[in-house]
Amino acid sequence: MSILAKVQLATNNLDRRLWLARTAAVVGAVLLGLVAIVFAQAGDLAQHAFARAFAAHPVLASALTPLMFVTVVGLTRRWFPEARGSGIPQVMAAGHKPDASANGPLISLRTAAAKFVGTLLMLLGGGAVGREGPTVQISAALMVAVHRWLRVPINAGVIIAGGAAGVSAAFNTPLAGVAFAIEELAAAFEQKVALMVMAAVMISGLVSLGIAGDYVYFGAMTRHLAIREIAIFAPLMGLLGGLAGGAFARALVAMATSEHPLLARARAHPMKLALACGIVVGGLGLISGGVSWGTGYETTRNLLSGGEAPIAFGPTKFLATLATALSGAPGGIFAPSLSVGAGMGQLVSLVATGEPSGALVLLGVAAYFTGVVRAPLTAVIIVTEMTADRAMIIPLFIAALIADWVSSKVCKTKLYHALAQGFRPAPAQQPIA
Repeated sequence: MSILAKVQLATNNLDRRLWLARTAAVVGAVLLGLVAIVFAQAGDLAQHAFARAFAAHPVLASALTPLMFVTVVGLTRRWFPEARGSGIPQVMAAGHKPDASANGPLISLRTAAAKFVGTLLMLLGGGAVGREGPTVQISAALMVAVHRWLRVPINAGVIIAGGAAGVSAAFNTPLAGVAFAIEELAAAFEQKVALMVMAAVMISGLVSLGIAGDYVYFGAMTRHLAIREIAIFAPLMGLLGGLAGGAFARALVAMATSEHPLLARARAHPMKLALACGIVVGGLGLISGGVSWGTGYETTRNLLSGGEAPIAFGPTKFLATLATALSGAPGGIFAPSLSVGAGMGQLVSLVATGEPSGALVLLGVAAYFTGVVRAPLTAVIIVTEMTADRAMIIPLFIAALIADWVSSKVCKTKLYHALAQGFRPAPAQQPIA
């Protein structure tokens, strides 16, 4: 074969691989967009079913919660251990070693299916979980599966793109998907990865737009604060959000990594821990009149629009989300964290009478979310996109940056980075000489 023929053959093979890679990215993004929509609708149905059961039989519904916790945690730990928790740490761990993870359980379709079902069962049982973190893991698994089916090499960019598109599809916030990939999912963000992330986010967003319509997650809102109010309340909400969010993150990191005897015993008896957490969540539901259940989406949206909620909403939501996350059940903390932040903003607005409550709630959402995940850019973008309120960008940045700094003093390690360590394979031990 002549040199010219070899060059032509190599060029043809390169073109074929390039088109296969592009096809895999497009097909994967479309597929995960569709699955995200189905997941969102199924989650809403599960929450509404539990709400109806609670309205009809409050005590019976609350008693169902511990039973559901134990059942879901037991099945997850026995058959699908990689499906426990949020799903974002799994994607981060998978991106650390993409070649091995492509054929492993962290982002397999089996794990994704378990995450899908487990999260819905938790919502059906009143668990304070969100679907956004699980959507990240499910989306990464779908993107990897499509690449495997088309025999396209899998690298960290494929996994990151799938996870970022999951954030975009779950919240209908494309810019937040890109920002979250930069801040959290990607340890080293290269231009090639950036292009793949933006392409996947764009395509999944178009799928969501075409099917679910051009909706704003919490509804379009316009809130304004004067300079004096910004100077007072943005730092205040940042301080409170950083303290509360950092405490939440520190509790989860301690449960996962601490060698304290009490926490070690709790980890050694996961079913007892799940039962205790379920009892706590069930009791909080009774005390709060049901507002601590589920994602808290409806209550948060009402508060952002200037409405009211029970004073217990914020504190009970914080405790219910913490107990649910500590149980090890499948489910995310994104949406519940937004709700806790809204409840925190409501409490401040009760003291700061005369100030626009919706604006304080918005600051609380961004500040607490930042305090938990330590991703201030993502927090500001996601809150802005979810409310279409661009007038609050400056105070949101002030609150988020302060919350990030305060949270770093409360919990030294970023939450998802710490939890991801538990999903990485242990390093091979060196032979003893």
